[in-house]
Order: sequence, then C-alpha cells, then structure tokens
Amino acid sequence: MSQLSWAAVTRAAGGGVRSRRHWHGAVCVGLALAIAWLLAAGVDGSTVARLNLNAAPATSIPVAVVPVRITNFALAFVSVAAGLALVLRPRGRGTYALLALGLVAFGLAFVIWAARGSEMSLEGMLSSTLIDAVPLIFGALSGVMCERSGVINIAIEGQFLAGALLGAVLGSVTGDLWLGMVGGALAGALLGALLAFLCLRYRADQIIVGFVIVTFATGLTTFLDTQVLTPNQATLNSPNTFAPIAVPLLDRIPLLGPIVFDQNVFLYLALALVAVIHVGLFHTRWGLRVRAVGEHPRAADTLGLRVLFIRYRNVILGGAIGGVGGAAFTIGSTGQFTASMTSGLGYVALASMIFGRWKPLWAASACLLFGFADSLQSNLSVLNVPIASAFLLMAPYIAVILAVAGLVGRVRPPAADGVPYARE
Repeated sequence: MSQLSWAAVTRAAGGGVRSRRHWHGAVCVGLALAIAWLLAAGVDGSTVARLNLNAAPATSIPVAVVPVRITNFALAFVSVAAGLALVLRPRGRGTYALLALGLVAFGLAFVIWAARGSEMSLEGMLSSTLIDAVPLIFGALSGVMCERSGVINIAIEGQFLAGALLGAVLGSVTGDLWLGMVGGALAGALLGALLAFLCLRYRADQIIVGFVIVTFATGLTTFLDTQVLTPNQATLNSPNTFAPIAVPLLDRIPLLGPIVFDQNVFLYLALALVAVIHVGLFHTRWGLRVRAVGEHPRAADTLGLRVLFIRYRNVILGGAIGGVGGAAFTIGSTGQFTASMTSGLGYVALASMIFGRWKPLWAASACLLFGFADSLQSNLSVLNVPIASAFLLMAPYIAVILAVAGLVGRVRPPAADGVPYARE
C-alpha cells in the first residue's frame, strides 16, 4: 500500500454516500425497526427487566423494574424521531449527536431485552465499559498525536505489548507501580522513535513500517514471556496493580459515582490526557503548529516551523502515550503479562481514532462504544441470551467494522497524513 493510499482509504471510510445526514437518518430508522421488530414485538406485555443501579459506596437507590415491551417501543420511537430529524432538518450542527441518540436507544433497548425476566447489574456493566475503554483511549490518543502531525501510526498494537511487558517487569522487580508506568511509557516512546526514524529519516512506507514494528514487538514479547518471564514468574511477572482511588463525596453519587470516581489512576490519567490534548491541539500555539505541519508542511516550513522536529516530537510522545496504555493491561488490570494479551486492541484504538475524526473527545467517545460492546458480550454470556457465544465474542470487532465501514459518514484525515516530506 502506498503512502498516499492511506488518505484515500480513510477518506472513503465513511462510505460513498452523497448526503451524510440522509445516511445517518437511514441508520437510525433501521435501528428503530430492529428495536420494534426484534426487541419489542415478540415480548410478552407483562415481562419486566430488573436493572440494578447500586454499587458501594454510592447512595443506595431502588432496583429499576422496567416493562420490556412498552419501553422498547418507546426507544424505537426515539430512534426513528432522531432519524427523521436528520433527514428533514436544515443543515446545521448536531448530526452526530442525533446519530448517537439512535445508537444509545438501540443499545439500551438491547440491554433491556437481554435482561428480560431476570436482573442485570447495569452499574457493573457500565463500570466494566469504562475499564475496557481505558487502554483504547490511550491508544487512540497516541494515534491522534502522530497523525495530526502527518505520520501514520499503525504500530499502536506493538506499543501496547511493549508497554505491558516492561510495565509488568519493572513493577515486579522494583515494587514501584509508578516506575512500571514510566517503564511502559519508555517502551512505547522507543518504538515511536523507531517509527519516526524510519519514516522521517529514510521516508519508508509508514504503513509497512508500522506493521513491521507490530510484528517485531509481538515476536519479541512472546519470546521474552516464554523464555524469561514464565521461568521467573514470581520475580519478574507478578506485579501488584494500582488500587482504586475514591474521590471523596463524588464517589457517593448514585450510579455515576462508583463508575467514574472510584477507579484507578489510569482512568483519571486517560481523562486528563483527553482534555489536555484537546485543548492543546485546538486552543494553543503548539496545537496550531502541529495541525499546520499535518495539513500543509511546506507552507509551515516556509513560515519557519521545523516540520521534521515537530513530527519527531509528536510521534515519540504518541508512542509514550501508547506505552502507558499497554501498562494499563498489566499493572492497571490483570497484574501479569501474557503473550499477545492485547488481542488486536491496538487496531481497535486505531479505528476509534478514525471513528472520532482525529479529535480527542470524539475518539474517546468511540473507545467507550467499543468498551460497551466488549462489556455487553461478557454480560450476555452470563445471562444465557440465545445468541451463540462465538457471535458474542465478535461483538467488539463487529462494532469496529461498522464504524470504519461507513457509520460516521465521510471522514477526512489531515491532508499530509502519511505523505513524506523533504525540504527542497
């Protein structure tokens, strides 16, 4: 694949429709029909779903008893109303908000249908959604940092693996989890530096280099896990994990408190980075320079900006962020490194970045969508929903396919994304 083809692929990722609003409206109407036909019409009118919204230390609230049929018909009406609003309303902002409303209505209807005749911990599912989304947020932000400056970062999966391994090893050897996090960032930064060196110094194909780095990181971490970590499990691969840090008073808010304000440091750091990078990219001189280099590097060079330096810096910083996301798998969650433990989630993070249109806030929202899909399949398997387990395991990846195949409409990457630059 050539350097220029990546821009063509990502520009076409939203599908070849002429009207984004009409396409989104059709999606919402289709979701409404699915809700009414599959999730409401065939359900007995007396069937209810019980949604548990309680978790310590939040203030206790009653279990929600929801009539399945009438509630899902109401959610179908919400989705079709969002679709009609997209089709009929004048041009303006709010397109993605209406699409999101249709998606949320479908997701909630599906949860209510799955919990019919039983009880589901909605709080637990939403909490696991956020936990599953945390490493994806780091990966998506890594991609945003790199591609906003004009360098494609396919290597997020490799940065995840390297950060996860070094974070686990340093956390085990030193007993200092913060040092493990720094080690994860260092591992990701080194792979970012390798990506930048090969792509910017020698102008190698950025997509091929990214895949080579992923393959290298996968092979190296698998070898080290088998030959070094497994024989020395107790000393090299048994780190502690960061304990949850409760925010006083806020953690007692019903439903929201335990989900957002009683988590470990990786979640707080991810949310802080989303805010910092968003403000930095769109409201500071630094961000203006980065975006200028990613859109019109020759014009930026003419104005005195050091194009290659800015790209090197952003790719290395993006790699460090990806490495921290890798450390979240081990010292932030499982407490142990295993070969290929990231299971391709680096590519899911890349899809989140595209879904989020290279914007930190939207990319983080896309990560939450994929985290919800993963959490949902775990909960559905416990509820014995009549869906084959293989299809449940496919849910997060189906969400990725739908996202990059056209759900968000036509998307445009930075104009110089993937295009090598050399001074004349």
